[in-house]
Amino acid sequence: MTVEAAALDKATLGLHPLEQYEPLIGQAAARRIFKKADQVRDAHVIHVNSTFYGGGVAEILTPLTLMMNALGIETGWRQIQGTPAFFSCTKKLHNTLQGERVELTAAEKAVYEQVVFENATRLHLAGCDAVVIHDPQPLPLVEHFADRKMPWLWQCHIDLSTPNPAAWNYLRGFVDSYDAAIFSLPEYAQDLDIVQLFFTPAINPFSAKNADLSESEIDECLMRHRIPTNRPLVTQISRFDRWKDPMGVIEAFRKARQSVDCTLVLVGNSATDDPEGDIILETIKASIDERVIVLTVDDPVLVNALQRRAAVVLQKSTREGFGLTVTEAMWKGAAVIGGNVGGIRRQITDGEDGFLVDSVDQTAERIVQLLEDPGLRQRLGTRARETVREKFLMSRLLEDWLDLLAGYRPP
Repeated sequence: MTVEAAALDKATLGLHPLEQYEPLIGQAAARRIFKKADQVRDAHVIHVNSTFYGGGVAEILTPLTLMMNALGIETGWRQIQGTPAFFSCTKKLHNTLQGERVELTAAEKAVYEQVVFENATRLHLAGCDAVVIHDPQPLPLVEHFADRKMPWLWQCHIDLSTPNPAAWNYLRGFVDSYDAAIFSLPEYAQDLDIVQLFFTPAINPFSAKNADLSESEIDECLMRHRIPTNRPLVTQISRFDRWKDPMGVIEAFRKARQSVDCTLVLVGNSATDDPEGDIILETIKASIDERVIVLTVDDPVLVNALQRRAAVVLQKSTREGFGLTVTEAMWKGAAVIGGNVGGIRRQITDGEDGFLVDSVDQTAERIVQLLEDPGLRQRLGTRARETVREKFLMSRLLEDWLDLLAGYRPP
């Protein structure tokens, strides 16, 4: 069977085959990854997080788990269940890890730990070779498997550059029970007694959100969602989260409109484990006008079409562990303006394949500059796509995991 036929066969089965990536990464890289997969082909891995939908973790685990299964590595994905009070606590923890100065009360800690304990009684892990826990929500699970024989790995996708000391000291009591911690960037490293590793996230270029679209398909999609195209489009696509600074985006857009004619489109969702999302959305809706469009539809093709058609794509985050929406837009050759924070600084080289900004005024200035200079938009977009091809495709993240798992296999 040819490589192309094997890829088609696996894709038909609903898997995400590595063979698809060979035209993008080259034959040598694909063969190298296949060889590494052979070393762990009999492994059984389980990932645990708090939601199958919404947010970057779900975006990563969907293709990653399919790719690993396509390679013959048994890979499961479990979700913990929680009450509204639990997710209110974990959202508070998320915010404190990103620097917010609030305290988790004793009662909130009790809710957090009790719900995780209840999940532990339902989580059966016998026979697996590695357990990967994602972010703070399921973090204390490790305490309830003291007789475990397999390695437990904690992957944190949050910007940990300046965590609230009290919150981090509390969570560190759980983190040090793991065999290793995985962060998105070296600057998120912490004072831990365990091994620390660094995996930058990546995207699936073949998903409905990222696959190629024709101009007619883009036109049809935008028309279906009643997005006008008679003026240049500026867009931000992200969860409705204050760390994404949607209000700053609206303010920058209004400043830019004083010099250039354009329309702003905000598309987002509220992750199922984020109770603040609806509040942020209502705040946004209360401040918009006829030139600001806010959509909450769950349509990956719309995201794709907007990122391809928009003259400017924004991700004006004030904290960002790693902005997958930045990488998605760069892959489509978009001109991207990102907040000069966290992982975005690793994705965008300022002035080379996008722009980094530190304020509303800078954002407005860059919007105007890009709208007035189509040649600049094209140059930045061309370089941006190559940056993603070299660094941020899912095949690279898969290889990171294969290397890690190989290190935990018995000789």
